[in-house]
Amino acid sequence: MTPDLLNHHLQQTLSRGRVAVSHPAGCPSIPLYLFDPSVLEGPLSHDEAQAVVAEPAYWSFCWASGQVLAQWLLDHPETVAGRTVLDVGCGSGVVAVAAALAGAKRVIACDLDPAALAAARANAALNGVAVDTCDDWHRRPDGIDVITAADVLYDPDNRPLLGVFAEAAPEVWLADSRVRDLGDARYVHRVTVEARTWPDLNEFEEFNRVRLYRAGNALG
Repeated sequence: MTPDLLNHHLQQTLSRGRVAVSHPAGCPSIPLYLFDPSVLEGPLSHDEAQAVVAEPAYWSFCWASGQVLAQWLLDHPETVAGRTVLDVGCGSGVVAVAAALAGAKRVIACDLDPAALAAARANAALNGVAVDTCDDWHRRPDGIDVITAADVLYDPDNRPLLGVFAEAAPEVWLADSRVRDLGDARYVHRVTVEARTWPDLNEFEEFNRVRLYRAGNALG
């Protein structure tokens, strides 16, 4: 798949936007089609700035939590090998791609944004793996063994997802850089890793510390 469709999606928000193949610092072995910052020579116009704020193309950045979770799966392939994985809020698809590279039997990237699903498919093809897509959590396939999710708690209204995930699959891996205390004892903190969104958005340092959690029947 060429990046033409992704460029089309991106240009709905930023008329001069385009994607380019990039290697995020937190998971450098996974190339991704991401926002090309070289297009921003000179300031954004008022209309461009308003469009970016109103409908940000989240999928065109590889967020810190996604990089950390993706690299964890690559470093610990036994987490997903031979299993069916559902990645919720897939964004660029980096975690879904990592799960496929780590040997998952089937990977489903789930997101409400059709542009994110297009990005997940394009980035899977770029990495030579197969990833299915799903545009609605309520229409997810049966038989999910592992749920993965990165940076889905940025909206406080999403906090109930912690319970939903834990009840929907035997194992959940969640990475988050926004919430310091999940408030759910089912989620056990495994590690904290420093990472930066790619391309770098110069976020507050506190958002560069990613906490990785696991929920499951038998904690290992």
